[in-house]
Amino acid sequence: MELLQIALLLFVLLVALLAGGLWIGITLIACGFAGMQFAGATIPPGPVLATTIWGNSASWTLAALPLFIWMGEILFRTRLSEEMFRGLAPWLNWLPGRLMHVNVLACGIFGSVSGSSAATTATVAKIALPELKKRGYDQMVSLGSLAGAGTLGILIPPSIMMVIYAVQANVSIIQVFLAGFIPGFIVMALYSGYIVLWSLANPDKQPPPEPKMPFREKLRESAKLIPTLLLIILVFLSLLMGWATATECAAWGVLGSLAIAWWHNALTWDSFWASVMGTVRVNCMIMLILAGASYMSTSMAYTGIPAALASWVDSFHLSPYALIAALTVMYIVLGTALDGISMIVLTTTIVIPMIKQAGFDLIWFGIFVVLVVEMAEVSPPVGFNLFVLQTMSGKDSNTVAKASLPFFGLLVVAVAIITVFPDIVMVLPRWVFPE
Repeated sequence: MELLQIALLLFVLLVALLAGGLWIGITLIACGFAGMQFAGATIPPGPVLATTIWGNSASWTLAALPLFIWMGEILFRTRLSEEMFRGLAPWLNWLPGRLMHVNVLACGIFGSVSGSSAATTATVAKIALPELKKRGYDQMVSLGSLAGAGTLGILIPPSIMMVIYAVQANVSIIQVFLAGFIPGFIVMALYSGYIVLWSLANPDKQPPPEPKMPFREKLRESAKLIPTLLLIILVFLSLLMGWATATECAAWGVLGSLAIAWWHNALTWDSFWASVMGTVRVNCMIMLILAGASYMSTSMAYTGIPAALASWVDSFHLSPYALIAALTVMYIVLGTALDGISMIVLTTTIVIPMIKQAGFDLIWFGIFVVLVVEMAEVSPPVGFNLFVLQTMSGKDSNTVAKASLPFFGLLVVAVAIITVFPDIVMVLPRWVFPE
């Protein structure tokens, strides 16, 4: 059987199993087992399954994953979101759009300690949506900015998606983390810029300004943010200066999160145990997907499908920009049906050879992938952030999806910026790790 027929057969099997409601990790293992049937009679599927899963799971690099998840789970159970809103709001009255910028800044801050898009969106939305509604801000822009800014949880390091990509692509986690800083700030600037322009164009939809607050009172309102900001700075500096590995930074982050929860009087046995169990559930789900993906990747390598597909794409002689445009469209389409983790683990094996052949840096490509996964988070019908906001706001899915469209477009702009100016992504990794 030709490789194209094998690839189509495995794709049909994958779609059928997913449509039937089978877990993604089990589906990947099943497709990997089916692929091994075409790899030759001398290659036993069972032992390959055991050695592949063990070899890819017993990784020091992957130890950072549950620690970063636990760090976010601990802070999720503190009053961080409420204090971020109170602490940031007094400083933003001078900007057109005023308190709607809190959505962007609060998601950026919480995203830097959470690593999860859904957790960031839910945490900030829980306090921001009622406050903005009570003050009379436009609900569509409030919803859209939260949907878009919530995706910063996977772009601003530390990020669960970045860890997964680094493991799949066999690149340095720290370098991928460093590469995410400047694009993260660019996305935040694009979001805030849109809010400013919209506010200037629609002054009649703005509530009256908040009463002016003395400088000392502003500082008092922001004081409770200091421990969290210090934790963020400590983790970031450790990465930038090379004082610690990503896993060691994650361990320090957990310790700092526990200290902050204790300082907020939120560290009880119940909250501690809830954070542990939440971490176990999320980590087990991700590890099962990674195990299935590693087996399927090995199976594909034995069949020769990835190399054949890379050669087939190369035969079209696409320019690097055309290849990136095609991959962007592909990921946007995938994002309508799959979550971000599945998108990364399903496509990395096939796409990485194409990217190498086109001359793109794999660190840069990691940020590109995270940005298009961000698009998936706000793409109907299965955008996770849309589900979260639908639940938090009580609005129907169409309303939330419509509100997020401008911010989806801004992510497309961000992809265009880093594609035309790749040094934006690579400047920090090259500065910290000069060749």
